[in-house]
Amino acid sequence: MQNSSNTSENNCTYSKIIKKQAIPLAYGIICIGGILLNGVAAWVFLHIPNKTSFIVYLKNIVVADLIMSLTFPFKIFADSEIGPWELNVVVCRFSAVIFYLNMYISITLFGLIGFDRCYKVVKPQFIASAHSVRYSKIICIVVWALNMLISLPNSILTNKIPTKESSKKCMDLKNKLGTQWHTASNYVCLGIFWIVFLLLIVFYSSIAKKIYSSHRKFKKNSKRNTNRNIFTIMFVFIICFVPYHISRIPYTISQTSPHDNCKKQNILFYVKEITLLLSAANVCLDPIIYFFLCQPFKERLYQKLHLKMKTSEEFENSRSRKSNAICEMVIS
Repeated sequence: MQNSSNTSENNCTYSKIIKKQAIPLAYGIICIGGILLNGVAAWVFLHIPNKTSFIVYLKNIVVADLIMSLTFPFKIFADSEIGPWELNVVVCRFSAVIFYLNMYISITLFGLIGFDRCYKVVKPQFIASAHSVRYSKIICIVVWALNMLISLPNSILTNKIPTKESSKKCMDLKNKLGTQWHTASNYVCLGIFWIVFLLLIVFYSSIAKKIYSSHRKFKKNSKRNTNRNIFTIMFVFIICFVPYHISRIPYTISQTSPHDNCKKQNILFYVKEITLLLSAANVCLDPIIYFFLCQPFKERLYQKLHLKMKTSEEFENSRSRKSNAICEMVIS
């Protein structure tokens, strides 16, 4: 059949339409959106001073998302087989490692923002002394350093002499220690994600509970909007990251189990690629979340574009300083 031509990879076949056309096209769209949106976000955040730990964390997420977006062209050209086969080696040794590095930096920072927002609402007297801007900068340095320590050996240990055939599967380019480190780092990253995810549920549940208990102090629409914002953030996090981290466990096991049959490998491959695509799409959603849920970002963007916010928005934003804090609080 015309549309069922396949490409062979380590004796297993993958649909040419999906692997060489559909997936690269989807990444191309995400790449353009991610670079443009995060480029604008970075430009806006350059004009926002580091007055709070919240802003410090957001700026680091923008940097991670922007770097992550810049790795997409390598995957696009490698998967679509545009260019020499050596491009697959570049993806295995460098761009894929950088992609995952920045994804988990972003996820970790999401957790820190949730912690920061939770304690500024639930226990403001605790967070005021413990979470200064300087303290947040140090935490960000530690986050970047630890994630590099976990991820970068995957690049160093992918050091076998490549051939056209071995370049089609990254695991074939790793030495024995590289395979072991790859498996171990995968499980560490899985642990990081699930810990952050569970903590976010706890943090935002606490925030929602606090808001609900004090809702009589605010207008009903303010409470309703804040609950909607919390739901939106968790919804994006669940859609982008949870499916991939569920599928990653069996896929990691299959990579180190050469006796798996091709049918099982095909299913795991397609599930992994589709869920990874959802994770990659997060680079386009984060800047949109900044705009709708982070008031300082929105105000600065309007200022830089010489636009005026609607009168109703200005009234709502100036109505209560604490209400503004809630709008800033729930982003993560």
